[in-house]
Amino acid sequence: MTLASVTEAHREALAARLPEAVFRPLAPAYLEEPRGRYRGEGGLLLAPATVEEVSTILRFANAERLAVVPYGGGTGLVGGQIAAPGRAPIILSLERMDQIRAVFAEENVIIAEAGVILETLHSEAEAVGRLFPLSLAAKGSARIGGNLATNAGGVNVLRYGNARDLCLGLEAVLPSGEIWHGLTRLRKDNTGYDLRNLLIGSEGTLGVITAAALKLFPRPAGEGTALLVVESPEAALGLLSMARAALGEGISAFELMSAQGLEFLAGTMPELRQPFGSVPGWSVLIELGLARGLDPVAALEGLFVEAAEAGLVSDGVIAQSGGQREALWALRENLPEANRRIGSVSNHDISVPLGALPEMIARGREELGAIDAFRVNCFGHVGDGNLHYNVFPMPGKTRADHDHQRAEIKTALHDLVHELGGSVSAEHGIGRMKVEDLERYGNPAKLAAMRAIKSALDPNGIMNPGAVLREG
Repeated sequence: MTLASVTEAHREALAARLPEAVFRPLAPAYLEEPRGRYRGEGGLLLAPATVEEVSTILRFANAERLAVVPYGGGTGLVGGQIAAPGRAPIILSLERMDQIRAVFAEENVIIAEAGVILETLHSEAEAVGRLFPLSLAAKGSARIGGNLATNAGGVNVLRYGNARDLCLGLEAVLPSGEIWHGLTRLRKDNTGYDLRNLLIGSEGTLGVITAAALKLFPRPAGEGTALLVVESPEAALGLLSMARAALGEGISAFELMSAQGLEFLAGTMPELRQPFGSVPGWSVLIELGLARGLDPVAALEGLFVEAAEAGLVSDGVIAQSGGQREALWALRENLPEANRRIGSVSNHDISVPLGALPEMIARGREELGAIDAFRVNCFGHVGDGNLHYNVFPMPGKTRADHDHQRAEIKTALHDLVHELGGSVSAEHGIGRMKVEDLERYGNPAKLAAMRAIKSALDPNGIMNPGAVLREG
């Protein structure tokens, strides 16, 4: 089905159906993803404030065969929020749908509209003595609708799961304009197909999420943070196994960082205090959240002693205050910004089975070495097997010097990930940048089922065309 470009006549027709406040000027931010790798097509920017307005827009777009590109906080890194060149779409921003509709503290549930910023959700949960655990570097600008549409992960997946695991129900508008009122607070509901989990992770290709019923959790009575020096990724896995045996579900995050990442921080953000006199080759940031009566600092001290005796750690710092905890987390959370300032050649959001992590890291360097000389900043959520394996030019060169090698780099690393039984998209989604990867590595039966679902729910192909699945 051929889609049309938005015209002035379409704008006038929509103006007769929608309040003037829905129409917004199209700023450059809506047309480029954060890394500057992908620039999209301009069109008509609409920012509805109610689910009924979203319904009106989709009903009109479906009738007129107009492409609709949902837009959350614009923090996605695979081009899913950016319209492909070739036609002017409706860019549907959820920024005005930013209300907390209800909080049920005793049920550990919060109802939030899709445009609520992730950090706002954290504050709202904290105000009632609860925790909303989804957390990532872009928490100050990412919106929960986009987090759900991409099934975002972040640093606390080890304990609390991905965005999918934190959602009880959804309100969404389907491509036809029909509103699905699915904001259930139920923990058990086996009434047919799970439309909630179908829409979560669909990246706006099956409909528009407008609100969500989200899980809250009791705030841990005691929280502790440590940065421990390990000899290698193998030692990091040994430390993780030891920590799980000793602390069980008390481990909220377990993040691996390389020397290259800390050196990038030192060069681009020298104001960030680094705790070690010399940069360690590998280090692990551990976050604990323990029940009342348990001392997280003592628990981390005990873990350090046991791990040191086993030869897994050689040094470490255990935060003694909230300020020290924030300073340690600032190192991990600023790694993406340091990467941006250096300028990467190629970025890779990958996951492999835990036992294959050391092999992935080592063989990845070998694959790159066969192409050219590069620096690698490998870091990420090693507790759940998710690495950000980012490739950078050597000093004195820029990423432009290696643009001709990007495809070769990506293929070499993604082939390795596939060989090791992993995924070339761990938490960022497919968007437009990884459509070919999904076709190359995806299971044919799964791809056929995905295309059938897309055709059934969106027969005119208006929803985020070209994202996840190739058009046509």
